[in-house]
Amino acid sequence: MSSVIEAARFSVLDRSRVREGHPADAALRDTVALAREVEALGYERFWLAEHHGVPGVAGSAPTVLAAAVAAATGTIRVGTGGVMLPNHRPLVVAEQFGVLESLFPGRIDMGLGRSVGFTDGVRRALGRDKDDAEDFGAQVRELLGWFRGGSPTGVRARPSEGLTVPPFVLAMGEGARIAAEAGLPMVIGDLRDRDRLRRGVDDYRARFRPSPWAAEPYVVVSGTVAVAATPEEARRLLIPEAWSMAYSRTHGTFPPLPPAERVEALSMTPRERGFYESALAGQIAGTEEQVADELETVLKDTGAQEVLVTTSTYDRTALLDSYRRLAAVVRGRGREPSREPSRDPRA
Repeated sequence: MSSVIEAARFSVLDRSRVREGHPADAALRDTVALAREVEALGYERFWLAEHHGVPGVAGSAPTVLAAAVAAATGTIRVGTGGVMLPNHRPLVVAEQFGVLESLFPGRIDMGLGRSVGFTDGVRRALGRDKDDAEDFGAQVRELLGWFRGGSPTGVRARPSEGLTVPPFVLAMGEGARIAAEAGLPMVIGDLRDRDRLRRGVDDYRARFRPSPWAAEPYVVVSGTVAVAATPEEARRLLIPEAWSMAYSRTHGTFPPLPPAERVEALSMTPRERGFYESALAGQIAGTEEQVADELETVLKDTGAQEVLVTTSTYDRTALLDSYRRLAAVVRGRGREPSREPSRDPRA
């Protein structure tokens, strides 16, 4: 019997994380460089995130960055994980993806999320509030309608109309229901809460309605995967992100990633320590053999067709080594990730 890893695709989401002592423009260039590297390793997709007003994240304009990544690569699919649709007019989003698809045909994915900003200040700056997320389902339908044509306004989306850009819904909470009822592929995380992950996947499959975009449910599980020569080295990859998460929960702002050794030398308050240890717990991290076993468990439990790896860390050399080792896991347990772009996530 073939391994479930053999049947799965593996992709990468990079958040363009700013590192202590490095400017934001370096984070963006690091993202483009990483895309080239993971393309050479055979990963299926390379996606970019959207964050606003966050000191530790340079990726505020994912469609703009997607254009740079697609121009710097040749075969890997490029997309967003995701564009936060409540922050934008659906027509403008359709136009942006229409331009991307026209420039890089057959290589663009449209990942959509329902977040409306990390803080009240960001939401005010965007002219949005939390309630705008409640209209996400209608916003998705309007966005997809621009690709099909026929708006009651009489406006036609150019150059989007008639193009096919595979849509995905980032499913946190209500997102799973919206993805299912719209008949769209779903991206769901995180890997730390396996029971919640399974419930979300089961609910999505139970509610799924076939659509012109997807005839069957398509599940992408997302989360941190860190691979190194030893379990200790793999855990150290998680430390910068875990501390930044703990800091954001206790100070209200997400800082640049610090080196692991600086975090290890910190004196944390009990509250900081609690958030920090929680952020480290439950991630997939270890040697190739350990990670392969964990991935097989997740894929068997969820029946997911794809894994979207979202690892961030200070040490970019160690991060690339982790992706190389993960690619070797996929080759060792099954096939190398596909190098050929496909237009349809179900293909």
